[in-house]
Amino acid sequence: MASGTLYTYPENFRAYKALIAAQFSGAQVKVAEDFVLGETNKSDAFLKKFPLGKVPAFETADGKYITESNAIAYYVANEQLRGKTDVERAEIVQWFGFADSEILPASCAWVFPLLGIMQYNKQTIDHAKQDVHQALTVLNSHLLTRTYLVGERLTLADISVAMTLLHLYQYVLEPSLRKSFQNVNRWFQTIIYQPESIKVIGNFKLADKTIAPKKEKKEKAKEAKEAKEPKQAKEHKKDTKEPAELLDDLPAEPKTKDPFDLMPKGTFDMDSFKRCYSNEDESVSIPFFWKEFDPAHYSIWFGEYKYPEELTKVFMSCNLIGGMYQRLDKMRKAAFASVCLFGEDNNSTISGIWVWRGQELAFPLSPDWQIDYESYNWEKLDPAKEETKKLVQQYFSWTGTDKEGRKFNQGKIFK
Repeated sequence: MASGTLYTYPENFRAYKALIAAQFSGAQVKVAEDFVLGETNKSDAFLKKFPLGKVPAFETADGKYITESNAIAYYVANEQLRGKTDVERAEIVQWFGFADSEILPASCAWVFPLLGIMQYNKQTIDHAKQDVHQALTVLNSHLLTRTYLVGERLTLADISVAMTLLHLYQYVLEPSLRKSFQNVNRWFQTIIYQPESIKVIGNFKLADKTIAPKKEKKEKAKEAKEAKEPKQAKEHKKDTKEPAELLDDLPAEPKTKDPFDLMPKGTFDMDSFKRCYSNEDESVSIPFFWKEFDPAHYSIWFGEYKYPEELTKVFMSCNLIGGMYQRLDKMRKAAFASVCLFGEDNNSTISGIWVWRGQELAFPLSPDWQIDYESYNWEKLDPAKEETKKLVQQYFSWTGTDKEGRKFNQGKIFK
């Protein structure tokens, strides 16, 4: 049975292929702890194993290194998933190519601009929509008389293509856009609602409505401004430019102000502490923290996840922490956290110590920071109390148990 370590960032649809395949095959796949995209994969140790520095990447239990998501999924799969005949195996490889060549480029070109990952360009998105429509048409025809893409049972072809379609169904394929592809819809939901898939991606929700591009806010503001102009001027603009074309002419979105910049900096040098914590043992870094900490301008908080009964697999819980960190990237400048998972599969909790500039709960101060925090209970700690010092010692050094006695399992640092 295959086993090894998978290197990836949270919610990576490419990594989902291998994780789902492992659920079906029983392969022992461990997701690497403390992987930070842009840091871990640029380290000398990582590049020595995986010279391209790309993820997902897989290190087998016996020291072999595999890259490319389809290859990793193939390694951890079983005979059924790989195909039982030469024809089936060839067809599975064929669908790998279809997903990567026909679906993935179009999906990225359509979805990523809406998420703000790529620059918005209406013409590019229009082309992407056509490409997606063509790919789905091909799939819909193929699935007219089939339950699965290859053979009579689920294979890697289904997993690979479904995961490549994931963002389209998650963000843009609202009911009216997917109505024409009933065979694909039926097949897609068959794959993602398999118990093995749910264990990896959770309970997936199909898009209710295509997400709006970030620039739509500016368009609405411009339309509101135009509403105040003379009717003749508005009619002239209507004749010369269609509303949809305004998206390409809008000015760049102004940068969001960092609320921390409006607060006094105090004497605590957060960067110096982060360097010390990264390079020194806790016996040095924790005393350094207390020596330099400025309680007048910084505060310490305890955050505890509200819904431990929903936590199942440890690696999924760690992905939950990593995903929150990733979405709070703009907060790193003046904040630090050590969040820990205690317990084991189907019996775990998440809690952590957070430090940031200011005396109030930081998350409500910026729309960019409000995504996950309401899933946690927050308690401001008194830095002068011995109980606080004990908690900081525990969470910064990754030791001890939670309130119910669950043992420390693993932790993640936000810095």
